[in-house]
Amino acid sequence: MSGHAAEPFAKLPVGPKPPLRRFHQARWDEPIIFEQSRPGQRGIAVPGPGAPAVELPDSVRRAAPPALPEMSQLHVLRHYVRLSQESLGVDLNVDVGQGTCTMKYSPKVNDSFARAVAELHPLQHPDTLQGVLEIYWRLERMLAEISGMARVSLQPGSGSAAIYANIAMIRAYHAARGEEHRDQVITTMFSHPSNAACAKTAGYEVITLMPDADGYPDIKALRAAVGPRTAALLITNPEDTGIFNPRIAEFVELVHQAGGLACYDQANANGILGITRARDAGFDLCHFNLHKTFSTPHACGGPAAGACGVSEALAEFLPGPVVAEQDGRFSLVTPPRSIGKIRPFLGVTPNVVRAYAWIMTLGAEGLRQVAETAALNNNYLMHKVLQIPGASAPWDRRRIEQVRYSWQELSEETGVHSEEIGVRAADFGVHYWTSHHPYLVPEPFTLEPTESYSKEDLDEYAAILAHVASEARTDPELVKGAPYNSPIHKIDPTPLDDPRQWAPTWRAYVRKHLA
Repeated sequence: MSGHAAEPFAKLPVGPKPPLRRFHQARWDEPIIFEQSRPGQRGIAVPGPGAPAVELPDSVRRAAPPALPEMSQLHVLRHYVRLSQESLGVDLNVDVGQGTCTMKYSPKVNDSFARAVAELHPLQHPDTLQGVLEIYWRLERMLAEISGMARVSLQPGSGSAAIYANIAMIRAYHAARGEEHRDQVITTMFSHPSNAACAKTAGYEVITLMPDADGYPDIKALRAAVGPRTAALLITNPEDTGIFNPRIAEFVELVHQAGGLACYDQANANGILGITRARDAGFDLCHFNLHKTFSTPHACGGPAAGACGVSEALAEFLPGPVVAEQDGRFSLVTPPRSIGKIRPFLGVTPNVVRAYAWIMTLGAEGLRQVAETAALNNNYLMHKVLQIPGASAPWDRRRIEQVRYSWQELSEETGVHSEEIGVRAADFGVHYWTSHHPYLVPEPFTLEPTESYSKEDLDEYAAILAHVASEARTDPELVKGAPYNSPIHKIDPTPLDDPRQWAPTWRAYVRKHLA
C-alpha cells in the first residue's frame, strides 16, 4: 500500500463519479482473420457426420480444400472479443441514436430458443418439423391479428425484402386483372426510403410527395398524382419525422378510387402496436420488420426477418410456401398465384422463433404497453433535447416514437455540424447517425428511444448531447477534432464513391488489391 500512497487511485474514500460517464474504447491493431491463419493450427475437431460417407462424382468434388483460416480456438476467441470491444451497440451503451432503425433490447433468453432449432435441416420432411411449423403458423396468426390482415408470409429475410415482396405482389395483382399499364408508385419523402428503392428496382416510376407546411404528406399533391397509371401508394406512418398522419384513411381512399393498392410500411410500428391496425385504415398490404418491432437482431443488414401481411384478395399472391393447418397438423402449401420465393426455404427461422417468443412473453396487453412506453420515452427525451440551446424539432406536431431533430441554429452559430456532434458523443460512449438524405431537415439527427431504456438512460443521453453542444460553443475545434476515445479516428469516405475500391469479401479484396 505504501508504495502507492501518492497515486490518486489510492486515496480513500473513493470520490464520486463525474457527471458524465468516462469512456475510452479499446483500440486493437487487429488483422482480419484470414491474415492470422497459420498452417496446421486448429481449434476443435469437427464431429463425424454419423452417416455413411457418400462418394461424390468428380464433377462436384473440390480439387483443393477450401481456403479457410487455420487458427486455434483461443486465437479465434481473442479475435472476436477484440472486435466486439471496438463496437458500440444496444448491449453496451444507450443506443437511441439509430432513429428509424428501432434498436431495442433483445432478451438473451430468446437466443436459447433460437439455438434449439439450429440443427434443423431445411430439407427435412414437414412431418418431422411440426413444432417449428406450428411456431410459423402461430406467429402468422399473431401478426395477422396485430395488422388486421388476412394472411401473412414470414419468408422475407429483411424489411426491405418484405417491401420488395409487396411490390411484386402488387405487380402480379394488376397483371392478373389485365392492368399492366399501371406503372407508377407513389410514396412520401419521409417514408422508409426502401419503398422508393424497391419500387424503382421493380421497374416502377416513383412519385414522391413532399411534406406540406404542417409536416404531413401533402394530400393535394396526392390528389394530383393519382390516376389510371397508379399501381400503389407505399407509405410509412408515422413517418421518419415521428409525425403520425391523421388523414391516412383519406390517402388510402384516394388511391383506391384510382384503382391502385395501398401498402403500409410498418417499419415505424413500435409506437402503434395494439393501438391502430393497417387493415382498419383500409390498407391492402403491409409489412413488419421483425428485427425492429419484435426484438430480433438486426444482423447487420441480414439475415434479419420481415413479414408481409395482405388482405384476402391478395393472399393468392403471397411468397410461398406458407404454413397451412388442418386438424392440428401443419403442412407447407404454395398459394395458387404465388410470386415465388423471396428467400430460400421458409425464411430466417431463428428470428421467427425469437419474435414468437417475444410476443408470447408480452401478450396483447404487453404489446400495447410497449407502444405506450416507447411513445412516453420518446416524448420525455424530446422534452429534454429541446431544452438544449440550438436544438429544435421542425413542425410543431406531436410525435409518436421518434423525432427528427435539427442542430441548424447551433451549426449556424458555431460552424459545428450535426455529424461532428454525433462523432464527439461517441467519446462518451454513445452516438447517433445522420444518414437522413436528402437533408430536408437541416443538420438532422433522429432519436428513437423505444421501450427498452430507463429514465436514467435517457437523462444520461440528453446530458451528453447538452455537454457536446456546450463544447461546440466554447471550443468548436475540440468537437470538430473528435473522436478521441474511439478505436479509430476519422475515416476517409472517398472510397465509398469509388466501386473500383470496394471489396465486400476477402476474396474480392485479394482479387482487387493483392493479386
